[in-house]
Amino acid sequence: MQNIKSKLPIFQKTEMNISNEVNLVWSIANTLRGAYRADKYRDVIIPMFVIARLEAALAETKDKVTTAFKANPSTPARVLESISGYKYYNTSDYTLKNLLDDPDNIKINFETYLSSYSERVQDILKNLKFQDEIETLAKTGRLYNVIKKFSELDLSPSAVDSIKMGYMFEDIIRRFSENEEAGSHYTPREVIGLMVNLLLAGSDEALFQDNKVIKILDMAAGTGGMLATSKSYIKTLNPKVDVELFGQEYLPETYGVGKADMLIRQDKADNFVNTDTLKNPDPFSDIEMNFVVANPPFGQSWGGKDADDGVEQAVKADMARFIATDGREGRFVNTPTSGDAQWLFHLHALAKLDENGRAAIISNGSPLFSGGTSSGESQIRRYILENDLLETIVALPGQFFYNTGISIYIWVYSKNKPENRQNKVQFIDATHEYINLRRSLGQKRRELSAENIAQIIEWYQSDSENKNVKFFDTNEFLYKEYTVMQPLQRRGVISDETIDAVKALPFFTKLYDEAKVSALLEIEPRTAKQEKELEKFEAGKEKQEKILSALYGAKSDTSYPDFESFSKLISELPYGIKLTKANFNAMALAMSKMDKTAKVITTKKTDKTAEIANGIVYDKTTKDSEIVKLSENVEDYFAREVFPHVPDAYYWDEDKVGAEIPFTRYFYDYQAPEPAEALLAEFKSLEHQLQDLLETL
Repeated sequence: MQNIKSKLPIFQKTEMNISNEVNLVWSIANTLRGAYRADKYRDVIIPMFVIARLEAALAETKDKVTTAFKANPSTPARVLESISGYKYYNTSDYTLKNLLDDPDNIKINFETYLSSYSERVQDILKNLKFQDEIETLAKTGRLYNVIKKFSELDLSPSAVDSIKMGYMFEDIIRRFSENEEAGSHYTPREVIGLMVNLLLAGSDEALFQDNKVIKILDMAAGTGGMLATSKSYIKTLNPKVDVELFGQEYLPETYGVGKADMLIRQDKADNFVNTDTLKNPDPFSDIEMNFVVANPPFGQSWGGKDADDGVEQAVKADMARFIATDGREGRFVNTPTSGDAQWLFHLHALAKLDENGRAAIISNGSPLFSGGTSSGESQIRRYILENDLLETIVALPGQFFYNTGISIYIWVYSKNKPENRQNKVQFIDATHEYINLRRSLGQKRRELSAENIAQIIEWYQSDSENKNVKFFDTNEFLYKEYTVMQPLQRRGVISDETIDAVKALPFFTKLYDEAKVSALLEIEPRTAKQEKELEKFEAGKEKQEKILSALYGAKSDTSYPDFESFSKLISELPYGIKLTKANFNAMALAMSKMDKTAKVITTKKTDKTAEIANGIVYDKTTKDSEIVKLSENVEDYFAREVFPHVPDAYYWDEDKVGAEIPFTRYFYDYQAPEPAEALLAEFKSLEHQLQDLLETL
């Protein structure tokens, strides 16, 4: 195989008419009215869709299989698979069409027909949970018509290839799931095509030599569309390479469709596994991948009350293993916020790549910048950048998916960057690269054309910058967070205003909660615990009154420019109750304001981070932070950005390193507003027009 890059980009036309088939399926759904709620139609339609597809592929060899089985019911499975031409078979004489010849026994005959499928199909049917639906269809008199309609649908591989099959399934899912979550979406084939082109464009030529084995993983595989498209593209480059596909899918119905398609496409269907990627052991633990392509769910919880059972424990255990072994085992260097697992899928992909592996993963905007310096998201970005794993980010426009209009990004990772790309990250702004669809499909109103893909790949392969392409050193996105504070200079006063500020302090409001007291008083009879709580609040109210009495008794017009003396005054007032040092400090802070003419408080105590420096005490209420890129000199930064505004500020280096990737900031194009004169002239013109219209009335 020579010079694969000269053959790129590859573009496989995906425009096809699926309306007839999908409309027929939709008409079948209408026959379920009365027996099923609309949101349950899919429980019948999707399994039958899969069954019809599986049967259609076997049509040419079915008679040979049944003949061989009748001659010897003990015929080995591998022999029957050889006869069928697929890694599955059906030993029954029944077909969806001839089941209709005996309507009185259609239920038992249909069950016999399904049970006659081989083991791999039984696995699919089990995950689709279709047996209960057969019972319901039979009881409501719908089974005959459903089977009849599907027997008229031609889903044979010659009529419907895997790409068309994927589009049909996605459109059916879209119609039956109009309220599907935005994170559960099906990737348009042209977007997959772009992802595969990006992977191939940066790959080693040697990988595509004759008889080479290329392993591709999608750990959030859906119906397997990314895997099928990837293989198709690679086979276009060189039909003599051996492409092995590996898929992991959690949802039973999409797993069923995906595995059925793997069987029909003659791929190793046993490598398409129904599993939870985050929770369960890696089904391909001993296999490293050349490529990973994925579109993991957005906003899927991995922890907390919204996560599936066992996921949080599994993720945390994996991270602990990664840390304990310095990354030799496990996948997760850190964990993102529990409400969005996207980063965990990225880390899984990186853990699965071989030493030259590449990955292309779709995300929304969240992984770019979410989380503070010490957050899991920030530390994951830091890990990726410090290990030089990120090669390119491509921004695409919104309205590409069927059920969400959000904008998306493609993250391209590489375990072995070329020398000219090492320690650099490429940004490609392709948000204006699209064509409008003639007719919307749900929320999908745009798609990528061959020209759009060619342009993006040209930008990717170029080492030069333009308004759509920029290169950055990885240090551009790594930063340190510095704590910044001002000296403790506060002027205190005991007045009505400052006493009101004390009333809002947490320790004060907790003493007596009027709403809780009212609720307790309405309970009759009260438990001993409730009585004790009520007594506590009553005692708290008395404490509040004593605190306020002491403060009001000390009220004056005097201001205190020495915060230390003011704090001492507050602590020595005759409250008549015991208060803590923290209570007194909170009150003194609440009753004072920063004042640069007040005394700077000093101490002989040892320096302490974010508290004392060079004998000066710093004001905790002024605590702030500054983000400084690692590529910038911190002293120069503070001299330019901080000290001109706050000359007496002090900063501490707490070695808090983080990372964020503010992609859109680098492509922001400032548009100056219209001059005020032009806006005024336009307003006066409209005013004159309105006046003319009023005069004609």
